[in-house]
Amino acid sequence: MTPEQKIQELGFTLPEPVKPVGSYLPTVRTGDLVYTSGQVPMLEGKLHQTGKLGVDLGVDEGRAQARICVLNALAALKGELGDLSKVRRIVKVVVFVASAPDFTEQPQVANGASDLLAEVFGDQGKHARSAVGVAALPLDAPVEVELIAEVG
Repeated sequence: MTPEQKIQELGFTLPEPVKPVGSYLPTVRTGDLVYTSGQVPMLEGKLHQTGKLGVDLGVDEGRAQARICVLNALAALKGELGDLSKVRRIVKVVVFVASAPDFTEQPQVANGASDLLAEVFGDQGKHARSAVGVAALPLDAPVEVELIAEVG
């Protein structure tokens, strides 16, 4: 089963790659690594939700937003590679969480991204990760995800 088929089996749709909203590229490849730019939870050209975790959104909503971000990152990867079967391993994931000052559950929010990658790629989807609380994200997004993939 291809990663794209697995995504569908899980009930998700791989979107079209999100167009950059600034002066950057969606992906950069160097050697066997592809870096994605940070992806916010865009659906059909619009931010799915806005706000901060711990004020406007709860952990479950944050996890769902992180999944949308990962799907956008995978769409960017597919745009670079042609198909996701070329991904050998997800190496690193960084999840930024717009957080209230007393919100400390960034790792639980980030699990939305990590768990989906493991479901799609199996053991090759297990990765190193950082989950970082921040005061604000672009467009008032609640979550932003970037990843590094080893490709063949």
